[in-house]
Amino acid sequence: MTRPRLCKRLRFKPKAHYFKPQGIPMYDLEEVVLTKEEMEAVKLKDFDGLEQTESSEKMNTSQSTFQRILSSARIKIAEAIVKGKALKIEE
Repeated sequence: MTRPRLCKRLRFKPKAHYFKPQGIPMYDLEEVVLTKEEMEAVKLKDFDGLEQTESSEKMNTSQSTFQRILSSARIKIAEAIVKGKALKIEE
């Protein structure tokens, strides 16, 4: 029997949902899509400065799941910055 999935709590609503490098036309850009969960994880850990255990509790998820979500988000953000891609946040 599989373990039931927890419903993640998402409280953060970003003011902007799209970021792009300056000077590159939209039609030339590739996109990297950040999920709502990934954005929430980055906000809690990196912006709010919470510990991982505290952040995972606020999102109502396990610490290992929170770490996986956060790692995925950081990789996507780094890819957008390093490769000059647009960053889209799911609405």
